[in-house]
Amino acid sequence: MRQSKNVETFLGCDKDYDDARIVIYGAPFDSTTSYRPGTRFASRVMRAESYGLETYSPYQDVDIEDAAIFDGGDLELSFGNTEKALSDIHDYAKGVLADNKLPFLIGGEHLVTLPAVRAAYEKYPDLCVIHFDAHTDLRDEYLDAKLSHATVIRRVWDMLGDGRIYQFGIRSGERDEFYWAMRDHHTHLQKFNFTGLDSVVSELRSRPIYFTIDLDVLDPSCFPGTGTPEAGGVTFAELLKAIFAVVRNSMIVGCDMVELSPPLDESGASTATALKLMREMLLCLEKPFIKPEIV
Repeated sequence: MRQSKNVETFLGCDKDYDDARIVIYGAPFDSTTSYRPGTRFASRVMRAESYGLETYSPYQDVDIEDAAIFDGGDLELSFGNTEKALSDIHDYAKGVLADNKLPFLIGGEHLVTLPAVRAAYEKYPDLCVIHFDAHTDLRDEYLDAKLSHATVIRRVWDMLGDGRIYQFGIRSGERDEFYWAMRDHHTHLQKFNFTGLDSVVSELRSRPIYFTIDLDVLDPSCFPGTGTPEAGGVTFAELLKAIFAVVRNSMIVGCDMVELSPPLDESGASTATALKLMREMLLCLEKPFIKPEIV
């Protein structure tokens, strides 16, 4: 899978494709957003704003300039044809996985997760999903549509079946969604916070994991720039700790970060928050392989 270098890359992620272990790609798509759109601009804005962030992480004592990460830029996706857009995301992720690299998707609305999970599932049939979010995303349909950011985890369940989806931070959804999740352990759903995460990670240690983070899991007091904010969310520090817990102790084969909508927070604070979380997640994924040039 040949890749040309992106002109504007996420902070320090400018290694050649052939040398990279992680491949970043953007999915600027928000055609099924049910409330406030704008997530289509997230990946572009995050790249532009990332240069206000240092490459060095004092949390982990590693530098992203020493990491082997390639930024492939944004996919050109159809806004009038949802199935075509999802197919293009799937094909890109599948190509990255075929080259034994880890695809890291920047959304976009949460529906973009579905084809990325499908590509990972095709390579890893025993795949499990760890899902951080404010919302259940378990409706069978939304406004008569099966494909929506409100149905994405239900469509993932259609693939994986019972007991392979682990949801944390959930604090919003229809009653039927919560009851459906609990029925026959369709999903493992933890309301409000990350209680039980360490046990889940330990249980899944030997399983391939797709890790999806909807940034509205954060409380809107620290992350207002999202389409459907929900009060009662976690803090930045709590989310960062949870990300470290998953990444350091799991076999991550694909991941994403979705639902930042930069136009909804003109202060730029939400984008800055997303950037720091992404830097730390990338470095945590890469840390076992990094050999610093300067010690």
